[in-house]
Amino acid sequence: MELPVRNAAGDALDPIEVDDAVFGITPNEAVVHQTLVAQLAARRGGHHSTKSRGEVRGSTAKIRRQKGLGMARMGSNRSPIRRGGGVAFGPKPRSYTQRLPKRMRRLALRSVLSARVRDERLHVIDELTFEAPSTRAARELLQALAIERSVLIVTGAADRAAFLSARNLPGADVVPADVLNVADLLAHHSVLLTVDAVRRAESLWGGDRASGRPATPPEPVTVEA
Repeated sequence: MELPVRNAAGDALDPIEVDDAVFGITPNEAVVHQTLVAQLAARRGGHHSTKSRGEVRGSTAKIRRQKGLGMARMGSNRSPIRRGGGVAFGPKPRSYTQRLPKRMRRLALRSVLSARVRDERLHVIDELTFEAPSTRAARELLQALAIERSVLIVTGAADRAAFLSARNLPGADVVPADVLNVADLLAHHSVLLTVDAVRRAESLWGGDRASGRPATPPEPVTVEA
């Protein structure tokens, strides 16, 4: 399939041929949802902690004698039923990380990218020409491309000038293709990729990687004696 390409002025250029396995599949919403849940769960710190009855401060002496007072028996002052006592079955530090197969993560990314192409919310630009950080240049670029809502700008490699240029624009974020993820894609209305980012995405999630098959090893070279 082909994707239209524009330059920084918004002028149309020659379209580029892209891998259907990355930008033209039928989105798998179930895998996208499971990947998003796993990614958001991994962001949780899991630092919550409460003290049990064995950890709170307090006397170990029995509050009152067992019998003869006509009242309910009562032992430790650190019991969960008493004010200032420990917490019964309270939260403790834990990891919320969910293990997810690599093939599912790749399928989720390809599904979201394909959905953005289908909904005409994926834009391709030939290159980003930020010689120095400039919020005005980044704003004019998005205006030239008619991108009015939140956008995720994906570059082929880390681009500090582009990152600093878009940092002060509401709803605009810049990430390199190597760290592109489902949560960031779904958090933005549209996605803007450079041609280098498209090729990097194809090398990461297209070809044999898309099918889950290992890459075909090169044929052995025989050296005559």
